Amino acid sequence: MHYTGQVYRPPLEAYTPLLEVTIGCSHNKCAFCTMYKQTPFSLAPKENIEADLKELSNYDSFIDRIYLLNGDPFVLSTDKLVDIANMIHSNLSNVKTITCYASFYNLKNKSVDELKKLKSLGYNELYIGVESGYDKVLSYLNKGANLDEYKEGLEKLKEASIEYHAIIMLGIAGRGNSKINAQKTAEFLNLYPPRSVFPMTTDVQKGSMLYEMRKNGLFEEATIREILEEQIELVENLQLDDNALYSSAHAVNMLSIRHRFKNKDKILEKLHYALNHAPDEILNSTNQRVAR
Repeated sequence: MHYTGQVYRPPLEAYTPLLEVTIGCSHNKCAFCTMYKQTPFSLAPKENIEADLKELSNYDSFIDRIYLLNGDPFVLSTDKLVDIANMIHSNLSNVKTITCYASFYNLKNKSVDELKKLKSLGYNELYIGVESGYDKVLSYLNKGANLDEYKEGLEKLKEASIEYHAIIMLGIAGRGNSKINAQKTAEFLNLYPPRSVFPMTTDVQKGSMLYEMRKNGLFEEATIREILEEQIELVENLQLDDNALYSSAHAVNMLSIRHRFKNKDKILEKLHYALNHAPDEILNSTNQRVAR
């Protein structure tokens, strides 16, 4: 298999075959991200894709989904994504789902009809870095789309019946803004409820724009107490299907929770327990200090 640079995939895709169709990230300007700073964006050579699919075809009967690399393959034109889907189905007869990271920036170049066509070919699940539904936060995250464009992209997904997993950032609104960020993010997600919600505690990475903002006094990290309170506010305001997954099982989070939303009470119980029983030394710290 051909892989270039760092490989990133969601935890849920731990056992899903990874197919490199792009290298790096087409946007690569998000204020918090350093994942692809050393990896210029490019397309994977077609011959590499074909060779990888030929190798995977040896396991055809075991493969019903495939994950496309890397940062945002959904930026590719509809024609290119159709070609990739056709190559996949020619080699892997049982694939029902083609999934990848995507952004609302990517959806700006797709019409509803194009999305419906892609859905029919198996692009029926996307992982989207929503980060926040608060317009004030989006104004400095540099996601390549504002809140209105976020809503337009979400409406396209809804009309095309493409499901998505939402990745959000706890604490990204900074100290003192956790409650309103949680409310605005829940309000946005409720417009078209995601299949899963993955909260990630903001970790200010050296080399990111957010790091420079913090150094210059333009961003102050939320405390762990605020992060827990933000999660509680978020979960209380979310209106998800009972089977939707809520998972904070990631190394950047202090508290690992994984439940279907039908167990919303258990999610809240664990969050409240941590808030009421964690030492003040931890609760008054920031993720940066805990993680380092």
